[in-house]
Amino acid sequence: MKSSVTLKENRDFRRLYSRGKYAACSTLVLYWRPNRLDHNRLGITVSTKLGHAVVRNKIRRRIREIYRLQEQQLRQGIDLVVVARSRAPQVDYWKLDRDFQKMARKLGIWKEPEQK
Repeated sequence: MKSSVTLKENRDFRRLYSRGKYAACSTLVLYWRPNRLDHNRLGITVSTKLGHAVVRNKIRRRIREIYRLQEQQLRQGIDLVVVARSRAPQVDYWKLDRDFQKMARKLGIWKEPEQK
């Protein structure tokens, strides 16, 4: 079940940067905004300053996998852009995962599991 689409248009990224809400930590910055659709859209930005193509693609793959595994915990109908910061290549997958969850909770887009 694929319930998210990737953001590719420059105007969509610019709109999120200027009008979206954001939260930052040492490894990631998350921008989000409602999109009036029934699915999420994800954009990932990794600067060339972080390393060569192999390093940048590794970071992108990690972020995509983190998003894929946590997608059910996120609100639906949002545009989300994840920007990798300069510390992202040095940290392991689990640190990126914890930072992603922490930033999502901070922004209020994380759905807490229902208590029984």
